Amino acid sequence: MNPEDLLQEGSEEEKKKRSPLESLEVDLKFLSESIKEIAVEIMVEGLSKYPIFIAHQHEVALGEIIFDRVEMNTEWTIQASTLEEFMERGVIKKELEERFIDTYKKPDKFMCVFVIVPDGANFVFFPYAKD
Repeated sequence: MNPEDLLQEGSEEEKKKRSPLESLEVDLKFLSESIKEIAVEIMVEGLSKYPIFIAHQHEVALGEIIFDRVEMNTEWTIQASTLEEFMERGVIKKELEERFIDTYKKPDKFMCVFVIVPDGANFVFFPYAKD
């Protein structure tokens, strides 16, 4: 056995088997404080009561990039958006607006993340790191 073999965190095959959501959790914990600051800024500036963060690993034409995965050396790019933009773009239909608002968790405690993976996309409410 080579010394290099001991330092690896698993084979390439094992890394591929891990859920991409595991790496997203790591990135969200790492960026939590900054994401919370941006959410507060969106609300304080009156842009929206419902900030939404988009997590993806490809290119997405929705929101504005706030953390580029290449620049940040993370697995996920995070973009900032709002409920209003999601509705304008047809991602959330008008008839589902109230349902979305009813399920939206307290923005001072949870970030609303729209996670996009090859199989589809879904909303996740991820708790901010405790101070």
